[in-house]
Amino acid sequence: MAEVTSQSLGHSVPVANVQALAAAIDGQTDIPPRYIRPEAESDPIARDDDGQFPVIDLKRLLDPEFSEDETAKLDHACQEWGFFQLINHGVPDEVIKRMKDDIMEFFKLPLEEKKAFAQLPNSLEGYGQAFVVSEDQKLDWADMIYLISRPLHSRNMRFWPTHPPTFRATLDNYSLELKQVAGCLLKFLAKSLGLEPGIISNIFKDQPQGVRINYYPPCPKADKVLGLSAHTDATGLTLLLQVSDVQGLQIKKDGKWFLVDPLPGAFVVQVGDILEILSNGKYKSSVHRATINTEKERLSVAAFHGPDHDSMVGPLRELLKGGKEHYKSMSYQDYMKTFFSAKLEGRTLLESMKLND
Repeated sequence: MAEVTSQSLGHSVPVANVQALAAAIDGQTDIPPRYIRPEAESDPIARDDDGQFPVIDLKRLLDPEFSEDETAKLDHACQEWGFFQLINHGVPDEVIKRMKDDIMEFFKLPLEEKKAFAQLPNSLEGYGQAFVVSEDQKLDWADMIYLISRPLHSRNMRFWPTHPPTFRATLDNYSLELKQVAGCLLKFLAKSLGLEPGIISNIFKDQPQGVRINYYPPCPKADKVLGLSAHTDATGLTLLLQVSDVQGLQIKKDGKWFLVDPLPGAFVVQVGDILEILSNGKYKSSVHRATINTEKERLSVAAFHGPDHDSMVGPLRELLKGGKEHYKSMSYQDYMKTFFSAKLEGRTLLESMKLND
């Protein structure tokens, strides 16, 4: 089976470590111009004061008594928002706690120790930054470590931290739990689309998974920078865990940015571009971004679940029923190469996949 690896997808231009930069900046120091983002200061922010954000209960999805109603809620969330918070997901509290603890311990390491797991030339995997494709583009106020976590034979342990000593085992357990949750959600997403569960499961049969661990340092001029540029996720389904108690995730809907306050113990689940394309536009990939706090660091971990490496990305024929395709079809490998070779910017990749009606 042909395999997509971090080496085959492209590379990111090396830039300064943001955690170290933030530590050297005080309230009187100017932020380097490449980090200044005018849109961060000017965009209005809304709050979910009336409880609009969708919440899906996996336990109810699995319960025959409530499954139909909960599946209808899932369908509505994916059409209207492209994201939802998932509760009662079954991932043990201890697995989540260990993952949070080990992530925080890793980012406490001295920079030189973290650099032992740095990205290599022509690779996206490892510690550093991603989606930096030129020397003059605007930069995100963040560091990250990206790891291919599943399938097992795709792992490159060269980039997996050895400190704290439990990190590798912790991530292994965590990634398995999230693979199972994602697989379960994909079956219910197929059901909500009126498809046989196996149709989507077969596309995601090996469930390739990548994990991006994000570190957003505080910034004295937080309203002028962004932790992560506005974008959609190129994969199928993203499960995001808030590691620290600092808010920062924002979702765009109807031209407004909504600040997400994660529920305790919940995952934020985001519909990715591939699910939007497979559903021929019925489900919406959510535009989101990360903002910065003036005083506190923020950490999160996103697990991205994509289709089998040999899959074609395009509208499912079972959903067309004689109707028009709204998106192109291409191999998953070509699709991901296109994604990783460009900077994060709104719905750019999705728009390039659309067909003219």
